Amino acid sequence: MSGDGTPPRLASQLAFLVELDKLKTVLRRTSLIDRSRAENTAEHSWHIAVAAVLLEEHAVGHGVDLLRVVKMLLIHDVVEIDAGDTFCYDAEANRDKLEREERAAERLFGLLPADQAAELRALWEEFEARETAEARYAAALDRIQPVLQNLHTEGHSWRAHGIGRAQVVHRNRPIGDAAPEIWEHLLARLDEAVERGHLEP
Repeated sequence: MSGDGTPPRLASQLAFLVELDKLKTVLRRTSLIDRSRAENTAEHSWHIAVAAVLLEEHAVGHGVDLLRVVKMLLIHDVVEIDAGDTFCYDAEANRDKLEREERAAERLFGLLPADQAAELRALWEEFEARETAEARYAAALDRIQPVLQNLHTEGHSWRAHGIGRAQVVHRNRPIGDAAPEIWEHLLARLDEAVERGHLEP
């Protein structure tokens, strides 16, 4: 028991939840679709967890473990509490991204009871490796969301950072591996974005 009588396991879980609140303060380069402000990482994680449920029928094979995918999506960016959000098109910032995130994972998941720490750390590593059907589907959703945000904000973050179509296609090609129907739709929308001047050719 802790000094206030809280069982140690519960104390660890509550400490992690309190720390998790910091994810709401990590700002991303994407804006909300209404363009009122930048999106935070907690909102991003929630949004794609909902997308996992809604778009499951478009996943290759349709046999993914949806609960595993949702868990993965809810914790995949927890490391940004310590490591910050790394803009996917920033080559320099991406050089030490893995090292920063590994340190963050060690500290943050280490707040939890050992069994939960091991489970969530394993899910985070699975997401990063993208070797399972669940991880590929989760990674596709992680990429679909910012593309949709840019398509509905006239290329807000694309234009702000001079991003071209080839960069967007290269970054988001994994969508095609996990959800080819969605990828074909997005490719057509990218062409429209170029025609409208919302994305550099």
